[in-house]
Amino acid sequence: MKTRVIEPASSAYQTPLLIKSILQASQRHEVDNEIIYRGDKSYDYRTFHERVCRLANMLEMLGIGPGDTVGVLDWDSHRYLECYFAVPMIGAVLHHVNIRLSDEQILYTINHAEDRFLFVHEDFLPIIERIHPQVSTVEHYVRLADNPGQTESRFPFRGEYESLMAEASPSHDFPDFDENSIATTFYTSGTTGNPKGVYFTHRQLVLHTLNTLSFGAAYASLPMLNSDDIYMPLTPMFHVHAWGVPYAATMLGMKQVYPGRYEPNALLHLIQEEGVTFSHCVPTILQMILSCPAAAKADLSEWKVVIGGSSLSQGLARQALERGIDIYSGYGMSESCPMISLSHLSSAVRDLPLEEQIPYRINTRISNFVEVRLLDSEGKEQPHDGKSAGEIVVRAPWLTQGYLHEPHKSEELWEGGWLHTGDIGCLHPDGTLEIKDRLKDVIKTGGEWISSLELEDLISSHPGVDSVAVIGLADTEWGERPHAVVKPSQEGLLAEEIRQHLQQFVDQGRINKWWIPDTIRFVEEIPKTSVGKLDKKVIRAQIQSEIEGRA
Repeated sequence: MKTRVIEPASSAYQTPLLIKSILQASQRHEVDNEIIYRGDKSYDYRTFHERVCRLANMLEMLGIGPGDTVGVLDWDSHRYLECYFAVPMIGAVLHHVNIRLSDEQILYTINHAEDRFLFVHEDFLPIIERIHPQVSTVEHYVRLADNPGQTESRFPFRGEYESLMAEASPSHDFPDFDENSIATTFYTSGTTGNPKGVYFTHRQLVLHTLNTLSFGAAYASLPMLNSDDIYMPLTPMFHVHAWGVPYAATMLGMKQVYPGRYEPNALLHLIQEEGVTFSHCVPTILQMILSCPAAAKADLSEWKVVIGGSSLSQGLARQALERGIDIYSGYGMSESCPMISLSHLSSAVRDLPLEEQIPYRINTRISNFVEVRLLDSEGKEQPHDGKSAGEIVVRAPWLTQGYLHEPHKSEELWEGGWLHTGDIGCLHPDGTLEIKDRLKDVIKTGGEWISSLELEDLISSHPGVDSVAVIGLADTEWGERPHAVVKPSQEGLLAEEIRQHLQQFVDQGRINKWWIPDTIRFVEEIPKTSVGKLDKKVIRAQIQSEIEGRA
């Protein structure tokens, strides 16, 4: 399309969108607010700025420069937040190493990302000691210690983080450069094959931050983030930039609380002691907190929580609302940075009884600047009528442009010019996105589709169910049949009670009778991936093995 473009003045400056602009904003308004680590360490935003400068100088002193990759193995901490800024602001790339992967996978991601430098918390030193002989690119290691003076190591570290920081200058002149420079990379925790590396530019992260603030703070229906809120992430900082919220929280100058290692009682203590008002997590983390003994008497009525990573079930939504938690859903993926959609509660919905609000809280509304289409198996676009389902494909300014060093998989991801999510969903005319299932998890029985997510949601609404996973297994007569594993919340729960519970939805016409699982197993824990999602590959193998053992 030919449009009118006016040549700018010869001296006009094209300001790049760089992460340093987020740090600059944090120095202008709420500089007295604190950044806290585990309740033990705290400092204000002026000190935060100085520490980012010290870290940048330390990295450059150790030979890290533009284009180099710096890996981090740490719990959620103030140190990690400093790396979020200092590393990309000197033109380097921050690799968020997934500490919950296997040794072999961690080694693969370090070598594949071509890390030149690693920050390693002492808790992960055993991993690094095991894989160190096979690490091919790392030249320097720096030790991260919560009590620096109390531990020593024979590992060839260049030094300890705080000691090196103390030697570095508290000022740094961060240059401008191309906003399309890669700022971060991390790896998806897929259940098959090697993890895939995604990457994001300065421009993408700044735009994602601005959209998080506009979509999560500006609307009265989404009162999630403002400068008076107190933020604590419960999504690991290595996972999709902790959903990008640390950048948004820093831009607003919010009080931030970083909990270190996730321990239920410690998390609950921080929520109450520091007055945390906003967090985000996968369902299993919220269930873990609500199930710990100290939660029974805790006042959680000021706490807002966004659930993502896995679907928010009716049962968990109801449990959270009964405890006074203002709960929402978010939808996205590693490849999408991750914001695609978020719950939207209009004033009319907020006036409804809490039970009637649940359907609005477990579904999401498409975010600003995001385009979504639904494609059937032949690539034909489906109508947005709330009924027609298809694979969700998206476009947005902050989507990864491919997989690191994997051009073939990158082309598959972006087939037809749209990023393919691998999720099945339907879109309502008002922009509400309803996730039906993963393409690989939808159960095809007798020529019909069964949504494992919807079936899990219905089972979870039984008061005796803590959590549930549904998978499909091959069946000679029907093609596939559903099977369920249930973690009960009360003793003595019977499979027949679950079947009777589902029968009421059959009687109401919500589901067909063939949706009722062939087998219902009760377990103490349901297998999960490194980021807390249901590991259906493992679950499928376990159930298949048990069925074959009985044959």
